[in-house]
Amino acid sequence: MSNEQQNLFDIEPEAWEFDDAAEQRVADVVLATGPEGVFSYLVPESLLDAIEPGRRVEAPLGKGNRKVVGYCVDVATRKVGGRTLKPLRAVLDARRLLSPAMLRLSRWISEYYLCRWGQVIEAVIPAGVRSQAGTREATLLSVSPQVGAIHRLDLPEKQAHVLKTLAGSRKPLTAAQLARLAQCTTAPINALRKKGLIQSQRERVRNFTLEEARTAKEDQLQLNDDQQAALDALLAAIRRGEHETILIHGVTGSGKTEVYMQAISEVVSYGRQAIVLVPEISLTPQTRERFRRRFDRVAVLHSHLTDSERAWHWEQIAQGNVSVVVGARSAIFAPTPNLGLIILDEEHEASFKQGEAPRYHAREVALRRAETEEIPLVLGSATPSLESWHRASEGVYRLVEMPRRVMNLPLPDVATVDMRADIDNRGPRGAISRQLLAAMKVALDDDGQIILLLNRRGFSTHIQCPQCGEVVSCPHCDIALTHHRHQEIALCHYCEYQILAPNTCPECGASGIRYYGSGTQKLEAEVRARFPHVACLRMDTDSMNRPGSHEKALDAFRSGEIKILLGTQMIAKGLDFPNVTLVGVINSDTALHLPDFRASERTFHLVTQVAGRTGRGAKGGRVLVQTLEPDHDAIQAAVRHDYVRFANYELPIRREHGYPPFADMVRIVIRGPKQNETRGFAEHLAALLKTACATLDANAKVRGPAPAAIPKLRGNYRFHIQAQSLRGERLREAAREISVGLKTPEDVQWIVDVDPLDML
Repeated sequence: MSNEQQNLFDIEPEAWEFDDAAEQRVADVVLATGPEGVFSYLVPESLLDAIEPGRRVEAPLGKGNRKVVGYCVDVATRKVGGRTLKPLRAVLDARRLLSPAMLRLSRWISEYYLCRWGQVIEAVIPAGVRSQAGTREATLLSVSPQVGAIHRLDLPEKQAHVLKTLAGSRKPLTAAQLARLAQCTTAPINALRKKGLIQSQRERVRNFTLEEARTAKEDQLQLNDDQQAALDALLAAIRRGEHETILIHGVTGSGKTEVYMQAISEVVSYGRQAIVLVPEISLTPQTRERFRRRFDRVAVLHSHLTDSERAWHWEQIAQGNVSVVVGARSAIFAPTPNLGLIILDEEHEASFKQGEAPRYHAREVALRRAETEEIPLVLGSATPSLESWHRASEGVYRLVEMPRRVMNLPLPDVATVDMRADIDNRGPRGAISRQLLAAMKVALDDDGQIILLLNRRGFSTHIQCPQCGEVVSCPHCDIALTHHRHQEIALCHYCEYQILAPNTCPECGASGIRYYGSGTQKLEAEVRARFPHVACLRMDTDSMNRPGSHEKALDAFRSGEIKILLGTQMIAKGLDFPNVTLVGVINSDTALHLPDFRASERTFHLVTQVAGRTGRGAKGGRVLVQTLEPDHDAIQAAVRHDYVRFANYELPIRREHGYPPFADMVRIVIRGPKQNETRGFAEHLAALLKTACATLDANAKVRGPAPAAIPKLRGNYRFHIQAQSLRGERLREAAREISVGLKTPEDVQWIVDVDPLDML
C-alpha cells in the first residue's frame, strides 16, 4: 500500500454540516482515488430522475469542495441523523454503467482482495466505456409532442415530407441524417424547427461501428461417449437453473471445446448469454473463429482492442445483442443482462490472475458471479490447478473425466533427452540436441510441422566476463541483462533498461566478453542455420507486439506456409494443428527450481500442455523433452501424461508445509529506494501482522520479512512477508486491520496480494 493509502481513513469533519432534517434522498458514492470509504450526498431535486446506482457522479469533497468524480453505489430515502449533506453537482452518465449484480460483485472483490471499491469499479468498466470512446456530441431531432395529424397541417410540400419522414423514424435523427432520408437540404428542417414542429436535444451518439465479417456456419459435431457424458453433466446443471461448478479434466485433444459449444447452444436457445474465458491473447483468434462458425453473435474482448472497439463491444453486450462473449480474464466483467453459463478454459493458467490492483483471480470471481447469479460454472483443463483438483476431490466441485482423445487418437509418445550426456560428451554446442535434430529431420521429410518451446526471450540469457566474472546487470534491478541480437542491445525484461551490447567488460575492461545461455532469438538463429530452406517463425512478446500479429502468425502456420514454429509459453496451450508431428521442449528445467512452491506444478503444466499440441492428426506425433533432471517427478509425470501421479506426489508436500490448497495465503511486498529503511518498515509491518493475527485468532503462520526472490527491481529494494492460515477470512481481516491509520515512510510502498501466484 502506498502513501496514498495512509490517507484513506482521513474523513474530514468539515465535509458535514449539521441540521435537524429528518429524511432526505441520499446517494452513496465511492471514489476511485482520494479518501477511501462510502460518502453520502444529498440528491438535489434536479437530479432525482437521473440518479441511480451504477452511474458516475460529480460531487464536492473536503474543505474546499473540490470537484471529484465518483460512482453512485446506492440511492435511498433515509434519516441522516441531523446532518445536512452536501448536494451532488451532476450525474455524468445517461445510463448506468454497472447493474446491481455487478455492483455487488465489485464490492465482494474489494472486500476479498483488500482493495478500494472505487478502484475495482474502474477495473470492471473499461476506460473506453468511461470516456465514451467512439461517440460524439450531436443534436438529435424529433417531432414535437404537440404536433397532431401531419396531413392537417398547412405546410409546404417539402416541409410536410420532412415531418412525415421524421415521424416515421423509430429513433431521433441528426439534421444530416434527416436531410439524407428526406432527400432535401437543411432549409425545410430549419423552418420546421423555427415553427416549433421539430424539437431538438443534445446527446452523445456513436460514430464508431465495428463491422464483423460473416463466417460460414458449421453444424454440431457427433460426440463420443466421453464428450456426451460431459455434455449431459453440463446440460443437467443448466436445466436445473441453479449453480454448480463442474471441473472437466480432459486430456489434450479430448474435444472439450465441442462440449462447451453444445452446452452454450442450449443456453442460447433460452435467450441467455455465455461467457468463455481463455488465458492467452494468442488463443483468442482461433477460439473466436470456432465460436463464430457456430454462433451468430459473438463478442471478443482482449487487450489489443482499441478503446472505441472495446466500448462498442461493451454496448452491444449490455443491450443483449451478443450471445457469446469470448475473452481474457477481464471478460468476466462483461455486462451480460441475462447470463446463463460461464466457462474457463485452461483454468490452471496463471494469466487468469491480475498482477496489479485489484489483484483478483478470474476463476474465483467467476465462481462468485456464478453463485450469485445461480448459473453453472465450467472449469476445463488437461492439467487442472491443484486448488481446483482438491476441491473436486473433496466434493465441492463436480469432477467429469475425459481421458481419451477424439477418434481414439493416441496421446503422443513423450521421451526425455538427458542433456547431461551432451555436457559429459562435449556434444554439439547449441540448444538443439542430437536426438531432437534427428527427429526434426524425420518430421520435415514426412512433410510434418514442428513446434519448439523455449520459455526465455532474447538471444543470450546473460553476458559475463571470463576474466573477472562480472555479469552485466541492470543498475535498477538485480537482474542480468538479456542480449537481443536483432538490435544488438542488452535489455532488462523487467524495467526495459537497455544499453548497447558490450564488446568489453564494463567492470575490468577485458576484451572477449562472452554471451551465455539461449533465448528464443538464439534458438531461431540456430534453426535457420540448420534448416536454411525451411520456413521458420518465432512467437514471443518481442515478435508479436503489433495488433493482429498473433492471428497472422498462427494462420501462416495453420496453412502450412510455416513449417517450424518456435517460441515461449504462448505457443504451448490451446492451439490445434493436426499436421504437427513433433514437439521439442528445449529446456524443461527453466522454472523447475525457482523459489516458488508452485515451480513443479508450473513445469508439469507447461510440458504436458505443449506435448498436447502434437498427435492430433492421422500422422500421429512425438515429443522430446530436453532436461538435466529426467528423473524429477514433475517431468516423469508429464512424460507419462499422468496428472493423478503428479497430484499424488505434490499434494502431500503442500499439506505438510501448509500451502494452498490446504491453507489460504496472503503475501505482502514492501519496496523502497533505501534498503535499511525499507527493511525496517517491513519488520514493523510483520510485527503488526503477527499481532493482528493473534488478536483475531487467525492461527496464522507469518514468515518474514525476507528479501524477495528478485531483491531489487526498478530501483527499489524489495522485501516480502508471507502469511498462511486455515482461517482465510480472519487472515484477510488481519491484513486489512494493519492498514488502518498506518504511517508509511515517504518513499516506501507496499501491497497486499491475496491468494498470490507470483512469488518472485
